[in-house]
Amino acid sequence: MAKKKRISVVDDDKSVREAITGLMRSLGFVATAFHSGESFLSSNRRHSTACLIADMQMPGMTGLELHGRLAASGKPIPTILITAYHDERVRARALQAGVICYLAKPFDENELLACISSALK
Repeated sequence: MAKKKRISVVDDDKSVREAITGLMRSLGFVATAFHSGESFLSSNRRHSTACLIADMQMPGMTGLELHGRLAASGKPIPTILITAYHDERVRARALQAGVICYLAKPFDENELLACISSALK
């Protein structure tokens, strides 16, 4: 039996965090939620995460900074950034930095699932 993939969700908004985590679990993934990039980085779940979904704008570390820290550590995780503040320049910078997808809230569930599928390839 194949091991379930872990999706980690990092968002300072509890309702968004819970909604995405619930969706991931309903689709058969193991899902773990974190309120900040710092809490994710200090977690032992970091090493078992197959895909990271992170909010772009959070107090402290942004989602793009989190992605950069992971890449700099030599252990990058395929990352999907979500944002309520869409900015085409930031989107271009994120994609250039290796982010798999950059989705504006509210996003369609199918868009997110397509991004996850790309991230897990």
